[in-house]
Amino acid sequence: MMSAEFDLPQTPVVVPEGQDVITLGGGCFWCTEAVFQRLNGVVRVISGYSGGFVENPTYEEICSGTTGHAEVVQIFFDPKIIRLEAILEVFWATHDPTTLNRQGADVGPQYRSVVFYHHPEQKQIVTHQRDQIEEAKVFESPLVTEITAFSNFYPAEKYHQDYFNQHGGQPYCQFVILPKVEKLKKFFAARLKNEA
Repeated sequence: MMSAEFDLPQTPVVVPEGQDVITLGGGCFWCTEAVFQRLNGVVRVISGYSGGFVENPTYEEICSGTTGHAEVVQIFFDPKIIRLEAILEVFWATHDPTTLNRQGADVGPQYRSVVFYHHPEQKQIVTHQRDQIEEAKVFESPLVTEITAFSNFYPAEKYHQDYFNQHGGQPYCQFVILPKVEKLKKFFAARLKNEA
């Protein structure tokens, strides 16, 4: 699993050779980080803030819902091991993409369902998957997931990084994050890292 001690990149994002990056928001970043860290082929997951207009926002500013940012995870992955399509399948399945500015009890624009794509091929893949999900009526309600070109990323404070792995016994982790991780293990077992 990822260690909490590493250099946190900011905009612009430097992608190591042989890797790709996608930035996803599916509610609280503690939840999404815990899910994507466990996928085989995912190299690094960083919790942070994207899509807003305030530079270097703090968590307190984000919580106000007035900065325009979403809580996101930036996922660096090896496309030879896991394709973006597989990452997105997990994304759609492990949050509710039909609730506007809300995931469970977490309410506000910072918790919106969003994909920040980093290049045109990603936009095409995300849009295609979204359209397929809509046509198949996978969800009872229409998808409200925002699909937007990546513009900025600010890493969250260090105490937010690797949160579930560091604080798994806390009530929020047990009641909110753990069920998402268990769902991941049940439905996507073949895609998990050995240590997951």
